Amino acid sequence: MTKKILFAAVVAMASLSAFAGSDLVETHGLKDGATLYVFGDGKMGMEDQYGRAVRMSEGQLMVTADGKKIVMKGDEVARVNAILFQARGAD
Repeated sequence: MTKKILFAAVVAMASLSAFAGSDLVETHGLKDGATLYVFGDGKMGMEDQYGRAVRMSEGQLMVTADGKKIVMKGDEVARVNAILFQARGAD
């Protein structure tokens, strides 16, 4: 029982730190219709063409709509998901 409570507390704290301010710096439209989000700490997250936060592999090469190539750093699914929820008006 104590282990379950401790685990729940750790997960809750990690979740809060992920949502504690997005510090979004820029976004890039990708060639396939997805959107790349770049945060202040240099990490990135991605929204697919259907508006869902998706996982990307570290180091994966992406091409922007204007032909610029960007290498994926990080995998900030939780941060992108929080931005999408805020944009949709969900609290």
